[in-house]
Amino acid sequence: MTTVRPSAASHDYERMMGMVTGFWVTQTVRAAALYNLADHLAAGTDTADAIADAESIDPDATRRLLRTCASLGLTTSADGHHYTGTPLLSTLRQDDPHSLRHFAISQSAPGHWLSWGMFPEAVRTGSHQVTAAHGEANIFDYFAKHLDEAASFTESMSNLSQAAALDIAAVLDTRGVTLALDIGGAGGDVVRAMMRANPALHGGVFDLPHIAPAATEAAKAEGLDERFTTVGGDFFDSVPPADLYVLKYILHDWDDASCVRILQNCRAQLAKGGRVAVVDHLVDDAGRPGLAPLMDMNMLAMTGGRERQLAEFDALFTAAGLHRVTVTPAGAFAVIEARATP
Repeated sequence: MTTVRPSAASHDYERMMGMVTGFWVTQTVRAAALYNLADHLAAGTDTADAIADAESIDPDATRRLLRTCASLGLTTSADGHHYTGTPLLSTLRQDDPHSLRHFAISQSAPGHWLSWGMFPEAVRTGSHQVTAAHGEANIFDYFAKHLDEAASFTESMSNLSQAAALDIAAVLDTRGVTLALDIGGAGGDVVRAMMRANPALHGGVFDLPHIAPAATEAAKAEGLDERFTTVGGDFFDSVPPADLYVLKYILHDWDDASCVRILQNCRAQLAKGGRVAVVDHLVDDAGRPGLAPLMDMNMLAMTGGRERQLAEFDALFTAAGLHRVTVTPAGAFAVIEARATP
Protein backbone atom coordinates (compact mmCIF):
# COMPACT_ATOMS: atom_id res chain seq x y z
CA MET A 1 0.00 0.00 0.00
CA THR A 2 1.40 3.35 -1.02
CA THR A 3 1.11 6.26 1.38
CA VAL A 4 0.35 9.52 -0.39
CA ARG A 5 1.97 12.43 1.39
CA PRO A 6 0.92 16.00 0.69
CA SER A 7 3.60 17.89 -1.17
CA ALA A 8 5.17 21.05 0.20
CA ALA A 9 3.46 22.94 -2.62
CA SER A 10 0.00 21.66 -1.69
CA HIS A 11 0.64 22.61 1.94
CA ASP A 12 1.48 26.14 0.82
CA TYR A 13 -1.73 26.35 -1.22
CA GLU A 14 -3.69 25.16 1.79
CA ARG A 15 -2.02 27.75 4.03
CA MET A 16 -2.70 30.50 1.51
CA MET A 17 -6.34 29.44 1.20
CA GLY A 18 -6.62 29.79 4.97
CA MET A 19 -5.10 33.28 4.81
CA VAL A 20 -7.33 34.42 1.95
CA THR A 21 -10.49 33.23 3.69
CA GLY A 22 -9.42 34.49 7.10
CA PHE A 23 -12.08 37.18 7.04
CA TRP A 24 -14.74 34.46 6.87
CA VAL A 25 -13.47 33.21 10.22
CA THR A 26 -13.40 36.75 11.63
CA GLN A 27 -17.07 37.31 10.85
CA THR A 28 -18.05 33.86 12.09
CA VAL A 29 -16.38 34.67 15.41
CA ARG A 30 -18.10 38.06 15.42
CA ALA A 31 -21.51 36.38 15.09
CA ALA A 32 -20.61 33.93 17.86
CA ALA A 33 -19.70 36.89 20.07
CA LEU A 34 -22.69 39.06 19.17
CA TYR A 35 -25.17 36.26 19.78
CA ASN A 36 -23.50 35.16 23.02
CA LEU A 37 -22.90 31.54 22.07
CA ALA A 38 -20.34 31.12 24.84
CA ASP A 39 -22.74 32.34 27.52
CA HIS A 40 -25.71 30.37 26.23
CA LEU A 41 -23.80 27.10 26.00
CA ALA A 42 -22.25 27.61 29.44
CA ALA A 43 -25.74 28.12 30.87
CA GLY A 44 -27.08 24.95 29.26
CA THR A 45 -28.94 26.55 26.36
CA ASP A 46 -27.39 24.09 23.94
CA THR A 47 -29.53 23.76 20.80
CA ALA A 48 -29.81 25.99 17.76
CA ASP A 49 -33.56 26.46 18.26
CA ALA A 50 -33.16 27.52 21.90
CA ILE A 51 -30.33 29.95 21.15
CA ALA A 52 -32.18 31.35 18.15
CA ASP A 53 -35.26 31.91 20.29
CA ALA A 54 -33.23 33.65 23.01
CA GLU A 55 -31.45 35.92 20.52
CA SER A 56 -34.35 36.44 18.08
CA ILE A 57 -32.32 35.13 15.13
CA ASP A 58 -32.97 32.57 12.39
CA PRO A 59 -32.93 28.95 13.69
CA ASP A 60 -31.52 27.36 10.52
CA ALA A 61 -28.75 29.96 10.24
CA THR A 62 -27.97 29.41 13.93
CA ARG A 63 -27.70 25.67 13.35
CA ARG A 64 -25.23 26.27 10.52
CA LEU A 65 -23.29 28.74 12.65
CA LEU A 66 -22.94 26.21 15.48
CA ARG A 67 -21.80 23.55 13.01
CA THR A 68 -19.17 25.89 11.57
CA CYS A 69 -18.04 26.84 15.07
CA ALA A 70 -17.47 23.14 15.69
CA SER A 71 -15.17 23.01 12.65
CA LEU A 72 -13.20 25.91 14.13
CA GLY A 73 -12.81 24.26 17.52
CA LEU A 74 -15.26 26.60 19.25
CA THR A 75 -17.98 24.03 19.92
CA THR A 76 -18.41 20.26 20.02
CA SER A 77 -21.47 18.08 19.49
CA ALA A 78 -22.04 14.34 19.88
CA ASP A 79 -25.34 14.31 18.03
CA GLY A 80 -25.32 17.40 15.79
CA HIS A 81 -28.17 18.82 17.85
CA HIS A 82 -26.86 19.56 21.32
CA TYR A 83 -23.66 21.62 21.52
CA THR A 84 -21.02 22.31 24.12
CA GLY A 85 -18.64 25.26 24.17
CA THR A 86 -14.90 24.63 24.24
CA PRO A 87 -12.33 26.51 26.33
CA LEU A 88 -11.51 28.46 23.17
CA LEU A 89 -15.11 29.68 22.93
CA SER A 90 -15.00 30.59 26.62
CA THR A 91 -12.65 33.46 25.79
CA LEU A 92 -15.79 35.18 24.45
CA ARG A 93 -17.79 34.84 27.68
CA GLN A 94 -19.05 38.10 29.13
CA ASP A 95 -18.14 37.14 32.70
CA ASP A 96 -14.48 36.49 31.85
CA PRO A 97 -12.48 39.51 33.15
CA HIS A 98 -10.10 39.10 30.22
CA SER A 99 -12.87 38.41 27.71
CA LEU A 100 -12.15 38.96 24.02
CA ARG A 101 -15.84 39.32 23.21
CA HIS A 102 -15.80 43.09 22.75
CA PHE A 103 -12.50 42.92 20.89
CA ALA A 104 -14.03 40.42 18.46
CA ILE A 105 -17.06 42.66 17.99
CA SER A 106 -15.26 45.99 17.68
CA GLN A 107 -12.51 44.80 15.33
CA SER A 108 -15.04 43.31 12.91
CA ALA A 109 -17.56 46.17 13.08
CA PRO A 110 -17.82 48.77 10.29
CA GLY A 111 -15.40 51.26 11.83
CA HIS A 112 -12.46 48.89 11.49
CA TRP A 113 -13.88 46.48 8.93
CA LEU A 114 -14.61 48.97 6.15
CA SER A 115 -11.36 50.84 6.72
CA TRP A 116 -9.41 47.58 6.49
CA GLY A 117 -11.30 46.83 3.28
CA MET A 118 -9.30 49.66 1.72
CA PHE A 119 -5.96 48.45 3.09
CA PRO A 120 -4.10 48.34 -0.26
CA GLU A 121 -4.75 52.07 -0.56
CA ALA A 122 -3.20 52.55 2.88
CA VAL A 123 -0.07 50.81 1.62
CA ARG A 124 -0.07 52.85 -1.60
CA THR A 125 -0.45 56.20 0.14
CA GLY A 126 0.91 55.56 3.63
CA SER A 127 -2.32 57.08 5.05
CA HIS A 128 -5.06 55.56 7.20
CA GLN A 129 -8.34 54.80 5.45
CA VAL A 130 -10.90 55.96 8.03
CA THR A 131 -11.48 59.18 6.09
CA ALA A 132 -11.97 57.36 2.80
CA ALA A 133 -14.24 54.71 4.36
CA HIS A 134 -16.27 56.90 6.71
CA GLY A 135 -15.60 60.56 5.94
CA GLU A 136 -14.13 61.20 9.40
CA ALA A 137 -10.75 62.70 10.24
CA ASN A 138 -9.85 59.73 12.46
CA ILE A 139 -11.34 56.66 14.11
CA PHE A 140 -11.97 58.55 17.34
CA ASP A 141 -14.19 61.08 15.54
CA TYR A 142 -16.01 58.12 14.00
CA PHE A 143 -16.53 56.58 17.44
CA ALA A 144 -17.96 59.87 18.74
CA LYS A 145 -20.83 59.39 16.25
CA HIS A 146 -21.18 55.61 16.69
CA LEU A 147 -21.46 55.13 20.41
CA ASP A 148 -22.25 51.40 20.35
CA GLU A 149 -19.02 50.70 18.50
CA ALA A 150 -17.18 53.12 20.77
CA ALA A 151 -18.48 51.29 23.84
CA SER A 152 -17.35 47.91 22.49
CA PHE A 153 -13.94 49.31 21.57
CA THR A 154 -13.48 50.91 25.00
CA GLU A 155 -14.54 47.71 26.74
CA SER A 156 -12.17 45.68 24.58
CA MET A 157 -9.27 47.95 25.47
CA SER A 158 -10.18 47.56 29.13
CA ASN A 159 -10.22 43.77 28.81
CA LEU A 160 -6.81 43.80 27.12
CA SER A 161 -5.46 46.22 29.72
CA GLN A 162 -6.65 43.99 32.57
CA ALA A 163 -4.74 41.10 31.07
CA ALA A 164 -1.54 43.18 30.78
CA ALA A 165 -1.90 45.35 33.89
CA LEU A 166 -0.38 42.89 36.35
CA ASP A 167 2.67 42.39 34.13
CA ILE A 168 3.15 46.14 33.80
CA ALA A 169 2.64 46.78 37.53
CA ALA A 170 5.21 44.10 38.33
CA VAL A 171 7.99 45.81 36.38
CA LEU A 172 7.27 49.48 37.15
CA ASP A 173 9.00 50.61 40.33
CA THR A 174 6.63 53.03 42.10
CA ARG A 175 8.58 53.41 45.34
CA GLY A 176 8.79 57.09 46.14
CA VAL A 177 6.25 58.04 43.48
CA THR A 178 3.76 60.63 44.70
CA LEU A 179 1.31 60.50 41.80
CA ALA A 180 1.15 58.14 38.82
CA LEU A 181 -1.12 59.25 35.98
CA ASP A 182 -2.44 56.84 33.35
CA ILE A 183 -2.53 59.09 30.26
CA GLY A 184 -5.38 58.12 27.94
CA GLY A 185 -6.01 55.31 30.39
CA ALA A 186 -9.78 54.90 29.95
CA GLY A 187 -10.91 52.75 32.91
CA GLY A 188 -7.50 52.97 34.55
CA ASP A 189 -6.78 49.23 34.69
CA VAL A 190 -3.02 49.71 34.59
CA VAL A 191 -2.74 52.40 37.24
CA ARG A 192 -5.18 50.58 39.52
CA ALA A 193 -3.00 47.46 39.29
CA MET A 194 -0.04 49.64 40.25
CA MET A 195 -1.99 51.01 43.22
CA ARG A 196 -2.92 47.50 44.38
CA ALA A 197 0.76 46.55 44.20
CA ASN A 198 1.78 49.65 46.18
CA PRO A 199 -0.74 50.62 48.89
CA ALA A 200 0.99 54.00 49.34
CA LEU A 201 0.67 55.03 45.70
CA HIS A 202 -1.76 57.72 44.59
CA GLY A 203 -2.91 57.25 41.01
CA GLY A 204 -5.26 58.65 38.46
CA VAL A 205 -6.45 58.74 34.88
CA PHE A 206 -6.26 61.59 32.41
CA ASP A 207 -8.53 61.06 29.42
CA LEU A 208 -11.22 62.77 27.37
CA PRO A 209 -13.97 64.25 29.56
CA HIS A 210 -16.62 61.74 28.46
CA ILE A 211 -14.30 58.77 29.14
CA ALA A 212 -12.51 59.63 32.40
CA PRO A 213 -15.51 59.19 34.78
CA ALA A 214 -15.54 55.44 34.11
CA ALA A 215 -12.19 55.21 35.89
CA THR A 216 -13.66 56.86 38.98
CA GLU A 217 -16.36 54.21 39.23
CA ALA A 218 -13.85 51.40 38.70
CA ALA A 219 -11.57 52.75 41.44
CA LYS A 220 -14.50 53.15 43.81
CA ALA A 221 -15.57 49.56 43.21
CA GLU A 222 -12.09 48.42 44.31
CA GLY A 223 -11.97 50.71 47.35
CA LEU A 224 -9.21 52.82 45.82
CA ASP A 225 -11.16 56.06 45.45
CA GLU A 226 -9.43 57.85 48.36
CA ARG A 227 -6.10 57.52 46.52
CA PHE A 228 -7.52 58.00 43.03
CA THR A 229 -8.27 61.00 40.85
CA THR A 230 -9.56 61.53 37.33
CA VAL A 231 -9.06 64.55 35.12
CA GLY A 232 -10.73 65.20 31.79
CA GLY A 233 -8.84 66.88 28.99
CA ASP A 234 -6.88 66.50 25.77
CA PHE A 235 -3.28 65.29 25.95
CA PHE A 236 -2.49 67.33 22.83
CA ASP A 237 -3.19 70.49 24.85
CA SER A 238 -1.64 69.67 28.23
CA VAL A 239 -1.54 67.07 31.00
CA PRO A 240 -1.74 67.53 34.80
CA PRO A 241 1.47 67.46 36.88
CA ALA A 242 2.74 64.06 38.04
CA ASP A 243 5.99 62.26 38.76
CA LEU A 244 5.13 59.14 36.76
CA TYR A 245 3.21 59.13 33.50
CA VAL A 246 2.10 55.83 32.00
CA LEU A 247 1.20 55.79 28.30
CA LYS A 248 -0.05 52.32 27.39
CA TYR A 249 -1.06 51.76 23.78
CA ILE A 250 -1.12 55.53 23.22
CA LEU A 251 1.87 56.47 21.06
CA HIS A 252 1.21 53.71 18.53
CA ASP A 253 -2.00 55.49 17.54
CA TRP A 254 -0.19 58.60 16.30
CA ASP A 255 2.39 59.83 13.81
CA ASP A 256 5.78 60.98 15.02
CA ALA A 257 4.91 64.68 15.26
CA SER A 258 1.81 63.94 17.35
CA CYS A 259 3.80 61.61 19.63
CA VAL A 260 6.43 64.28 20.21
CA ARG A 261 3.69 66.74 21.15
CA ILE A 262 2.21 64.32 23.70
CA LEU A 263 5.63 63.60 25.17
CA GLN A 264 6.52 67.30 25.28
CA ASN A 265 3.35 67.97 27.27
CA CYS A 266 4.37 65.22 29.71
CA ARG A 267 7.90 66.64 29.88
CA ALA A 268 6.54 70.11 30.66
CA GLN A 269 4.62 68.91 33.74
CA LEU A 270 6.94 66.12 34.89
CA ALA A 271 8.12 66.49 38.47
CA LYS A 272 11.86 66.70 39.06
CA GLY A 273 13.32 63.21 38.89
CA GLY A 274 10.08 61.84 37.42
CA ARG A 275 9.60 59.32 34.64
CA VAL A 276 7.52 58.69 31.55
CA ALA A 277 6.72 55.00 30.97
CA VAL A 278 5.67 54.11 27.44
CA VAL A 279 4.05 50.68 27.08
CA ASP A 280 3.87 49.45 23.50
CA HIS A 281 4.93 46.64 21.21
CA LEU A 282 8.45 46.64 19.83
CA VAL A 283 9.03 45.58 16.23
CA ASP A 284 12.24 44.67 14.45
CA ASP A 285 13.37 44.43 10.85
CA ALA A 286 13.24 40.66 10.78
CA GLY A 287 9.45 40.38 10.67
CA ARG A 288 9.38 38.11 13.70
CA PRO A 289 6.03 36.24 13.91
CA GLY A 290 3.59 37.53 16.48
CA LEU A 291 1.03 40.25 17.09
CA ALA A 292 3.38 43.25 16.80
CA PRO A 293 3.86 43.30 12.99
CA LEU A 294 0.15 42.71 12.41
CA MET A 295 -0.70 45.45 14.88
CA ASP A 296 1.58 47.69 12.84
CA MET A 297 -0.60 46.98 9.79
CA ASN A 298 -3.68 47.76 11.89
CA MET A 299 -2.17 51.13 12.78
CA LEU A 300 -1.40 51.77 9.11
CA ALA A 301 -5.01 51.10 8.13
CA MET A 302 -6.75 52.71 11.09
CA THR A 303 -4.83 55.56 12.67
CA GLY A 304 -1.81 56.75 10.74
CA GLY A 305 0.28 55.56 13.69
CA ARG A 306 2.73 52.66 13.85
CA GLU A 307 4.46 50.10 16.00
CA ARG A 308 8.05 51.22 16.47
CA GLN A 309 11.57 49.97 16.86
CA LEU A 310 13.52 51.00 19.93
CA ALA A 311 15.60 53.49 17.92
CA GLU A 312 12.39 55.16 16.76
CA PHE A 313 11.24 55.57 20.36
CA ASP A 314 14.62 57.03 21.22
CA ALA A 315 14.18 59.62 18.46
CA LEU A 316 10.77 60.60 19.85
CA PHE A 317 12.19 60.97 23.35
CA THR A 318 15.08 63.11 22.14
CA ALA A 319 12.76 65.42 20.21
CA ALA A 320 10.60 65.83 23.34
CA GLY A 321 13.48 66.59 25.71
CA LEU A 322 13.61 63.12 27.24
CA HIS A 323 16.07 60.24 27.21
CA ARG A 324 15.51 56.51 27.61
CA VAL A 325 16.73 54.90 30.82
CA THR A 326 15.32 51.34 30.79
CA VAL A 327 13.50 48.81 28.60
CA THR A 328 11.76 45.93 30.37
CA PRO A 329 9.60 43.15 28.86
CA ALA A 330 6.08 42.92 30.31
CA GLY A 331 4.15 40.08 28.72
CA ALA A 332 3.67 40.91 25.04
CA PHE A 333 4.72 44.53 25.63
CA ALA A 334 7.85 46.50 26.38
CA VAL A 335 7.89 49.07 29.17
CA ILE A 336 10.19 51.86 27.97
CA GLU A 337 11.04 54.39 30.67
CA ALA A 338 12.44 57.84 30.02
CA ARG A 339 13.49 60.82 32.12
CA ALA A 340 13.82 64.51 31.38
CA THR A 341 17.06 65.51 29.68
CA PRO A 342 18.78 68.32 31.64
